[in-house]
Amino acid sequence: MGLFSRNKPKIKVQTTKKDGYSGWVKCTHCHEMIHANELQQNLHCCPKCNYHYRLSATQRIETLADKDSFVEKFTEFKAADPLNFTDTEAYKERVVKAQASSGRDEAALVGTCKINGKETAVGILDFSFMAGSMGSVVGERLTKIIEFAILQKLPLIIVSSSGGARMQESIFSLMQMAKTSAALARLHEAKLPYISILTNPTSGGVTASFASLGDVIIVEPNALICFAGPRVVEQVIKQKLPPGAQKSEFLLEKGLIDCIVNRFELKGKISVFLEFFTGNERSFAEVDSGSFPKISEKLQKLIQLKESAIWAKS
Repeated sequence: MGLFSRNKPKIKVQTTKKDGYSGWVKCTHCHEMIHANELQQNLHCCPKCNYHYRLSATQRIETLADKDSFVEKFTEFKAADPLNFTDTEAYKERVVKAQASSGRDEAALVGTCKINGKETAVGILDFSFMAGSMGSVVGERLTKIIEFAILQKLPLIIVSSSGGARMQESIFSLMQMAKTSAALARLHEAKLPYISILTNPTSGGVTASFASLGDVIIVEPNALICFAGPRVVEQVIKQKLPPGAQKSEFLLEKGLIDCIVNRFELKGKISVFLEFFTGNERSFAEVDSGSFPKISEKLQKLIQLKESAIWAKS
């Protein structure tokens, strides 16, 4: 070996950068780094700023229903293409892609479950399926579960997360607003309670129909609730909207919703309301104790009607 020779160092050179998922994500609201496991354990709420991320219909059932109590109904109604609609892509192809990406056959999941032992009819919109838009199948499934609630004398809960009526079905989707609203009118005549839960975002024809017709309207924190989005409104009126306009806290201040409830407390609050509306006196003490955060005047007046029990089962 020569005087100036040396062995080649055994250093492994990585020529390609590993692009694996480390499990860390940046919160879209506060921009803090959080681990996906921590987010999941926290019911998909940011542990730093409490920002509520969207839940799928299945995840929503897991947070609200008693374990193994949910029974899905009215799955026989499937998406159709009554107008043979095509824009940049055929409607049929959009539906197939939405089914593959979301794992659901439509944007509405309906059925019955128990919430702390109370049998309840439920309907849930899944934003992952074409932005939770309301087409004829969504409207039909929701109407059917409302009619089932009337027949079985059950309270009703609908969880909304939607971009509004589905444009690819045109007038067929718009008619679902009237159909679901008419069914809810019959539910009201039967003196059965309807709790509407609005999540981020709820907009368009969904906001303008069944989502706003609840005996009690509960909203998750910092949710966008509107008919038209802020940018569209500003373009039309040519003015800037007030800070926080169309968000949960703003709507509560203006009296358009009844209360804002954190996801951790949602099942418990719903349970109290169900007992209250179905004539269970045990819940009155909980309501009067001030355990509800940010209750509107409208809801306070509603609570004052407890003696008459006008929403009790007939």
